[in-house]
Amino acid sequence: MKLKTRLKLSFFIMAVMPIVLLSIIMWMLLSYQTNNINAYYGIEGTTLNSMSNPMEILTKVADRLYGELLNKIEEEPNILENEQYLQIVEETLKKKATDIVVRKNGEYIYLSEGIEIEEAEKILPDYGDINDVSENGLYYGGLKKCIIRQIDINNEEGDEYSVSLITYLNDIIPRLKRFWTESIIAVVIVLVVISAAMIYWIYRATIIPLNKLKAGTHNIAEGNLDFVVEADGEDEISELCKDFEFMRQKLKESAEENLQADRESKELISNISHDLKTPITAIKGYVEGLRDGVAVTEEKREKYLKTIYNKAIEMDRLIDELTLYSKIDTNRIPYSFSKLLAEDFFGDCSDSLSVELEAKGIDFRYQNDLEPGVEIIVDAEQLSRVINNIISNSIKYHADRRTMIELRVKDEGDFIRVEIEDNGKGINKNDLPHIFERMYRADASRNSATGGSGIGLAIVKKIIEDHGGRIWAESKEGVGTVMCFVIRKYIGGSHEQNINN
Repeated sequence: MKLKTRLKLSFFIMAVMPIVLLSIIMWMLLSYQTNNINAYYGIEGTTLNSMSNPMEILTKVADRLYGELLNKIEEEPNILENEQYLQIVEETLKKKATDIVVRKNGEYIYLSEGIEIEEAEKILPDYGDINDVSENGLYYGGLKKCIIRQIDINNEEGDEYSVSLITYLNDIIPRLKRFWTESIIAVVIVLVVISAAMIYWIYRATIIPLNKLKAGTHNIAEGNLDFVVEADGEDEISELCKDFEFMRQKLKESAEENLQADRESKELISNISHDLKTPITAIKGYVEGLRDGVAVTEEKREKYLKTIYNKAIEMDRLIDELTLYSKIDTNRIPYSFSKLLAEDFFGDCSDSLSVELEAKGIDFRYQNDLEPGVEIIVDAEQLSRVINNIISNSIKYHADRRTMIELRVKDEGDFIRVEIEDNGKGINKNDLPHIFERMYRADASRNSATGGSGIGLAIVKKIIEDHGGRIWAESKEGVGTVMCFVIRKYIGGSHEQNINN
């Protein structure tokens, strides 16, 4: 869930859920308390408005008791002389927070327990004030707030009786306070529970993943990239965690690549340093021989000078490879693409190679299966480097027999396929997948014949790929190797289209 949606939903829940839950709880508490009050005081129709206005409940209680007692006295006026009956009435009224006082001809003949005559005289109306205290009641707001209902009657003998019912507000208020206290507690509990739930919900969606990100940044700051930032959600912070994890992986890959490049650079320097020592040592030896007069004949001096020249060329080749390697490493190989006839380009390569290889006693063959007029867009110098590097490798790893190298150019639809086959030692099947990797040497031994920088085929692969082609090798130990690469024909359109398509 998106964080924005989560916040909106949280706001909605915080706004609506308390109202819904409180309505349910208030209804349950109100039902419970009103049932209690109705059952205890023997009244009906208690509402939320009544719970907030105790006078209404007090009035209902007084009305009910007044009506019941009035009916009884009208049926039996002389029952007010029956003290046992009045005691029973008192016990019943006590449960309703009501006291009873009976006067006869102005004299107090019965008072509920706890009522003093002096107190009664202050609050009770005189006989005859029926209009004030019968139907409407009389409110007394002293220390003991109450409503007074009074019944004034005469018996057959002419005696005047006043029966006063005193219903106390203070005895009802605790029940109402309990209701409101419970309501307030319910409000607090509901708000706390909902708030805690929402805070935890938001916490899980924000703080926990942010803590993961914080731990991740600390790990990266300390150079540790071997950790995982897990994120399963679909919200913005989870997406941020996924992006952070992607960044960590890229940083780790970059760090590993940098370490690998550093190792390769050190290995390259070590290889070239080692390979440079051999020609330098030879040059120094032959120069000293010339200076010391060891080469006494013209033929011998010419041989020494030729050897020095060949060793200098070898050193130049090694330095050239090192320079090209640095350009490959920074993707700055200088290309100069041009449109050429394929048969002319490969024909020139064949003529040059034929003279050079035959001078070394190597059999060279050239086969061109292309139709006339096929064009390619290439950097002639770099593509020639590819062919020369491959053939140099074939010469280095020759077998104990007369070396044979064949260059074949074939038509493959939109591509030209070039095959360079030799009858050398071949390549082990375990080494074959790695021969185009930088610094990889199938022959780990070093000698003047097979030593090298270990980047020749890596350079070849890079140049072919920059021409929009691909290269691979097929080999069998003891039989020989076929190096194959394809480059796209020129089929019209821009230079970039033909290379990148």
